[in-house]
Amino acid sequence: MKTVRVAILGATGYTALELIKLLLRHPGAKIEVLTSRQEGRPHVSAIHPSLTGRLDLTLEDIGPEAVAGRCECAFLCLPHAASAESAKALLARGVRVIDFSADYRLSDAATYRQWYEHEHPDAARLGKTPYGLPELFGSEIPKADLVANPGCYPTSAILPLAPLLKAGLIEPDDIIVDSKSGISGAGRTPKLNTLFPECNESISAYSVGKHRHQPEIEQILTRATGKTVNVIFTPHLTPMDRGILSVIYARPTRSLTESDVLSCMREFYAGKPFIRIVNHLPATKDTAHTNFVDITTRVVKGRVLLISAEDNLIKGASGAAVQNFNLMFGFEEATALL
Repeated sequence: MKTVRVAILGATGYTALELIKLLLRHPGAKIEVLTSRQEGRPHVSAIHPSLTGRLDLTLEDIGPEAVAGRCECAFLCLPHAASAESAKALLARGVRVIDFSADYRLSDAATYRQWYEHEHPDAARLGKTPYGLPELFGSEIPKADLVANPGCYPTSAILPLAPLLKAGLIEPDDIIVDSKSGISGAGRTPKLNTLFPECNESISAYSVGKHRHQPEIEQILTRATGKTVNVIFTPHLTPMDRGILSVIYARPTRSLTESDVLSCMREFYAGKPFIRIVNHLPATKDTAHTNFVDITTRVVKGRVLLISAEDNLIKGASGAAVQNFNLMFGFEEATALL
């Protein structure tokens, strides 16, 4: 089996840690470079103690130009805007890139500017970069030099909705997505609202009507289904480490039974290794530490309810990235993920 040299730019966060753990068990990946802006070249085990004895690398404060000669694939776990700047430099030097930020997920610079309050550093690639959900865009990913890794919340909403929208079973302009996420979704940088005394034994909505994942959900569903999709998206912070549970409310275009909806989703995702269409109501513990998404439905008072559960750090981030890596470099899609 061939070996692909990889770099992880921005290696201090939770998603980077999960990515490292997945790549360490990947028979075709060799981690060569970890970067961070921290001073003093700390050993990776000083940043992530769970990696003690598993990876002997220090974190280097170097730019993409220096990284490029040491890898064939770079995973970018960087803030928006900074990620696109690094991607441009790496792509110009022949390195293939999987970007964890939102920099290439949206379709146009105007929407990016509106929601991220930045001019896009690489706007010419917007709308042309494959979105890294292999279940929907798998044919675009293998030949891509750049893949936009999906957002964690959008994954939990897009995957349940896409089959029904594609089949014309639900209205595209009357969709409500209500999502609950674990604290790790807020990242590792300390913030007041994620301190233990603030969030423990409490659940709260945030960014109501203005969360940056809302346009991502709408644009990707529109791209995948050919329908103009409008969504009301409300996220909640939940006092658990990891996981996302989304409950989605949609209006059917005709009378539907739960069996109709389940059959549609099962047919759509036949052969997709990480989508589990289940009869029971999924819970976040069912998918914790895995790359699975569990999805079911209920029909209540004429509305279709879709319920999905995923691990926000795995299928919502690092697992999806490895899935995309596998497709880009010719490995079996499930390598290191089952």
